[in-house]
Amino acid sequence: MEVLRMVWLFFQDQILGMQWLKALVGHGLTAAGLSTDSMLGGALQFFIYDTIKIFVLLSVLIFGISYIQSYFPPERTKRILGRFHGIGANSVAALLGTVTPFCSCSSIPIFMGFTSAGLPVGVTFSFLISSPMVDLGSLVLLMSIFGARVAVVYVLLGLVIAVIGGTVIEKLKMDRYVEDFIKNAPHIEVEGRKLTRRDRVLYAKEQLLGTIRKVAPYILIGVGIGALIHNVVPQAWVERVLGGDNPFAVILATLVGVPMYADIFGTIPVAESLLFKGAGLGTILSFMMAVTTLSLPSMIMLKKAVKPRLLGTFIAICIIGIVVVGYFFNAIQFLLV
Repeated sequence: MEVLRMVWLFFQDQILGMQWLKALVGHGLTAAGLSTDSMLGGALQFFIYDTIKIFVLLSVLIFGISYIQSYFPPERTKRILGRFHGIGANSVAALLGTVTPFCSCSSIPIFMGFTSAGLPVGVTFSFLISSPMVDLGSLVLLMSIFGARVAVVYVLLGLVIAVIGGTVIEKLKMDRYVEDFIKNAPHIEVEGRKLTRRDRVLYAKEQLLGTIRKVAPYILIGVGIGALIHNVVPQAWVERVLGGDNPFAVILATLVGVPMYADIFGTIPVAESLLFKGAGLGTILSFMMAVTTLSLPSMIMLKKAVKPRLLGTFIAICIIGIVVVGYFFNAIQFLLV
């Protein structure tokens, strides 16, 4: 058992966490005359290390996930979802969202396609909630920073929000609040040709390059903000505003995160720095969930597809779920960190 624990710690610290890279960057900066204990040196070490680590992990993950996705084209995915009903369908749709490395804006066209194909609106909303909020990429990156227990509980609770949210929307019979142009869109079944292994590799490569181009600015901005928080923002200030002594910290973090636009890969460096400075774990995760699920641009896009009552219900369900998850994580933080 001890051997397994040591192997896991090595995997988490050196493979996922890349602590060797952090040390290497630190040695390089020291050799260049910059102490990592100084404000500038510490910020540069954080920025270089986190940027390289996130891009490396993200590249491996997206390539692997995209290769697997090549076996599940949209028509096949719709047929699979169509076999399930009730909460089982919501659960499958939420799980499907975990293997789609999309931000909220990228998920909306897929949600629209699923809805126009005749899938129940509650099922498609379970996908829409889980896709930006939890995915395999976020699981691995969260493990590299917060550890396996935090990452697994985060993903599980994200799936719970997605399943409950979609189920509530289905029970409220809100399919009548989907815009007519989506419900009446012509749907043509197209059976794709059989892909060769080379085709799948090329597809995975295209998905990787496209995703990297799309998320790179947000990663760089997120790491830059994280570096500033990590080395410039006073710890006492963060603890006072976002620490456990502020009972409204979770609500504040959720409301601040809603208008922003980023994906989970850009918010993780910010979360890492806030945790280091003393912010509550649940407060940080609520901020991440709000940014990735309820960004203002994605809500503007979604407003074109659904009527105000359904949009308001979706936002309310997500905010309530995110706040509950935040307070739950803050309550059990001592068990996880």
